[in-house]
Order: sequence, then structure tokens, then C-alpha cells
Amino acid sequence: MIILRGFALIIAACVAAMSPARAQDATTLKKEMVGQWELSTTERSKTCVVTLKGDAAGHGLKLELEPACKTALPFTKDIVAWSVKGLDIVRLQDATGEAVIDFTEVEAGIFEGLRQGEGVYILQDLAAARSMAKSMDQMIGDWAMVRGNGQPICGLTLTNTEAGPDNFQVFLKPKCDPVIAQFNPTQWRLERGQIILMSKAGETWQFEADDNAQWRRVPDTADPLIMLRQ
Repeated sequence: MIILRGFALIIAACVAAMSPARAQDATTLKKEMVGQWELSTTERSKTCVVTLKGDAAGHGLKLELEPACKTALPFTKDIVAWSVKGLDIVRLQDATGEAVIDFTEVEAGIFEGLRQGEGVYILQDLAAARSMAKSMDQMIGDWAMVRGNGQPICGLTLTNTEAGPDNFQVFLKPKCDPVIAQFNPTQWRLERGQIILMSKAGETWQFEADDNAQWRRVPDTADPLIMLRQ
């Protein structure tokens, strides 16, 4: 989807060149970005509050980083300003205007950026990020995995014990269905509204919340797996 969107924007840019519409897009994004944002690793194990402002500052616009940023995310020590590049790139930049990290919007209000050799970072509205943190706290504890007919086939516990970058430990209870036991998840994370279970072999299962406050494995099947909070 991101590739298609980017391709469409390139075509539009070629047609419109430096048209007022393109300028308006950048101007609108600048206005929308003014405010408080959370810069974090993908699962918020390390976070930093960034306040983007609309005032000019050297090669870009002013921003403020909370004091804890440099400890949580060392690369932020080089960030002194921000700007919008092209149609939809939000740049956090150094004193010369060069990118420290570039972000593009991957979902409404959620921006994603990559630093080579380090990984992916997320920039999202501070209030929304804190709401997500509360949601993650609600995930911790005991769960039952059941079939679509309600038959329990496994118990598991999601913990907040770190098990690597942005992941946390998960433990299976005894007497699990062979399918679950063979998968044998050891880590989990909450990512973009999904519970992700991961095995030692690197296999992943994704679960999404449905309208009945259940978490169903996706893609859905005729005999679905469902996670229920205990």
C-alpha cells in the first residue's frame, strides 16, 4: 500500500510539477504536525517526547526534545530542527539541514522512519501513543486460546518482561493442543493494533481484535484460533 501510494504521488508530482496544489499539501502537513509527538522504538520500549513548533529555526522549524531523549534515543542529540520535504516526508534534521531521520505516514497520525543499522522508529501523536501504552498494559496477564466453537486448546501468559528489542516474554501453560505446542511462542508484542506471537524459529502469528472483544488469528480461516482474556 505504501509503495502504491508513493507511486501515485510521484505521478501526481510529474503532472503538477511545482503547482500550488503541491505547495498546499506541504503547508497543510506542516500545520498538522505542530504539537507534541512521541518518538519511539516500534513497541515503545524506548520513548522520547518531541514538541514540533511552527517558528523558523535555521534550515527548518523549531522543536523541543525532552531532556530524557538523549539517553533513551542517543541519535536525537543531533536533532535541532524539523521540516517537511516533498509532499509527505517529515524530517528531523541536524544543524546543517541534513536528515537525522525521515518519517512517512503509514497510518493516520502514525509516521515511520528507518535508521540504517538501528531499525525502525515511530512518530505519533503523544496522546494517541499514551493511549496505546495503556492498551498494552491491558494485554499483560493470562489468556486462553480457543477454537471457533469455543473449545479451549491452550493457556498462555503475556508478560512485560523484555525479551529483546521491543519484544516481551510469553509462556505457554501445560497440555496445549499440538498445533500450539509445536509453534511454541516465546515472545510477543503489540504492533499497529495486532498481538504478534513469535516462536524461537522466527515464525509469527498475528491476532486482531474483532467486534466481540476477541482476538482472532489473521488471516481468518474456517477453523479460527481465538485469544480470550482471562
